Amino acid sequence: MFEGIAVHKRLCWGVFYLLATGVTLTSETRRPCPQSCRCNTELLEVNCSYGQLSTVPNDLSQDAKLLNLTHNNIKTLVHQHFQTLTQLLDLDLSDNLLAVVELEAFHGLQSLLTLRLARNHLKIIPVGAFAGLPNLQLLDISSNEILVFLDFTFHDLAALQCIKAADNDLVFISNQAFTGLTSLQELHLDGCNLTAVPKEALTQLSVLRSLHFRRLGLTTLPNYSFHHLVRLKELVISHCSWLETLSGNSLFGLNLTSLTIRHCNLSAIPYIPLHHLVYLVFLDLSFNPISYIQGNLLGDLLRLQELHLVGGSLLRIGIGAFRGLTHFNLLNVSRNLLTTLEVGAFQSVDTLKTLGLDSNPLACDCRLLWVVRRHLYLDFGGKSPTCTTSVHLQGWDFLDFSEVEIPGLLTCHQPRILNRKPQDVKVDQGHTVVFYCNAEGDPLPSVSWLNPQLRPLSAIGRIRALSNGSLEVRYAQPQDSGTYLCVASNAAGNDSLPVSLHVRAFPSSSKNPFRLKGWFAFPSASPGVNGNQKLPFDVKTLLIAATIGFLSFFSSVSICFIFMLFWSKSKGQIKHTATIAYVPRGAMSSSNGGTGNYMETSRFTMKLI
Repeated sequence: MFEGIAVHKRLCWGVFYLLATGVTLTSETRRPCPQSCRCNTELLEVNCSYGQLSTVPNDLSQDAKLLNLTHNNIKTLVHQHFQTLTQLLDLDLSDNLLAVVELEAFHGLQSLLTLRLARNHLKIIPVGAFAGLPNLQLLDISSNEILVFLDFTFHDLAALQCIKAADNDLVFISNQAFTGLTSLQELHLDGCNLTAVPKEALTQLSVLRSLHFRRLGLTTLPNYSFHHLVRLKELVISHCSWLETLSGNSLFGLNLTSLTIRHCNLSAIPYIPLHHLVYLVFLDLSFNPISYIQGNLLGDLLRLQELHLVGGSLLRIGIGAFRGLTHFNLLNVSRNLLTTLEVGAFQSVDTLKTLGLDSNPLACDCRLLWVVRRHLYLDFGGKSPTCTTSVHLQGWDFLDFSEVEIPGLLTCHQPRILNRKPQDVKVDQGHTVVFYCNAEGDPLPSVSWLNPQLRPLSAIGRIRALSNGSLEVRYAQPQDSGTYLCVASNAAGNDSLPVSLHVRAFPSSSKNPFRLKGWFAFPSASPGVNGNQKLPFDVKTLLIAATIGFLSFFSSVSICFIFMLFWSKSKGQIKHTATIAYVPRGAMSSSNGGTGNYMETSRFTMKLI
């Protein structure tokens, strides 16, 4: 009997528990969605975008994982407004009218991973605004009106990995602004008003791996700009139209694998700042007015695989430009001014897989024969190179050539120096001599000159090679005598022409003294070996000079006395006298040698009559 009563009680309590649980589950699953929002119970998402909301709704589900509040009219985030949303992972407040974020506005969002505040009207972020976000990994505050990052602005975001702060009005970043960001790996500071790299602030980011600078007012990159970012792998600098130079140690301390400097004003490849980046794999210098890639200066970039230099002013890529780059497999030099690309520029074309050569004024001759023969193994990026400056092949696509016709179409002709008449010039010392050297060939040969020691002559100096192929020797000296060699060369070979120069020295000055006709004769005696050669004594010259000096002195004294005489007579009976005190030389000498201060003086009186 008692057992039956006990079983009955247990059944009653079980039914009551199930009813209570069912009511609870039903009420939870049927919790109403906030007005102007759309809720997805399966994804635990609340979407309130375009809801014309002026404040954050209060009746949000505590189990929500995703909250979308974009495109509303929210202006202020008040203190601890989200403290009940402990399960929220993603909060998007982009495209609102946010101007104020109060302290601890996000406190309670302990699970939040992503916070987006883009395209609002924030001018400053107070210290402590991000308190209570221990797990936040992504912060997007781009396209606001933020002027400055204060000290310790992000101090509470120890787990943050990425900050997007592009398109703000930033003019200053405090030295301690990034303190506490011990996990930050990616930083975007694009489209700001910064005119210098915030070196001191960046020293706090010891684990940063990717740094982006776009549309900044940089004019140069100073030394040691990033020397504390030892883990940085990617550096992007673009659309800095005033950036013209990189200091020699500007990239010192970095171990980059990817470097981009696009849409700037670099006129040359920064060889010196780059040379220590031995781990660099990707280099992009596109849209800079770079005109020449020199030979044998990129060999330190041992692991370089890709070089992009699109939309520049490239006129020439020198022989050996990519020598030493054994892993080099992509070169993109589209939209430049190249007429050719010689095989000698590469360490080995066998490693080259992708070649961007379109939109260049290419001259199809033997220098590009290697490209045509390898067109089956090269990826041209969907834009095959085209012959532009060749008269007979103008408009031909590289893919149009067949193996049979290639040898007869892409040809070169060895240079030939014109007017090979002997040039043997004899001149006196001090004259200027010009030697001429004109050559023809296909392609047009380059002309260089070698001195008698067979060393190349440059375009500067007293003896220089002119741009028109001539050699100029200015103010010729006897040591300039010898045989000079003109060398004309192109891809098909070279031709040379020797010329001779003989410079006569001035006659010895001791044999032909320089004399003036007239009273005076000055012998042109040059100093002796020891510099103590004596000049001859001329009595006649000495007498004449003494006479002229005496006459000049006597005339001056006479004029003075005559003037004083007339001046005194004009004063009537007044007699003017002057008393002059002087120290005799003997008295001065004796006084200097004594110990006393007494000095004997003498006087005399001069009277004007």
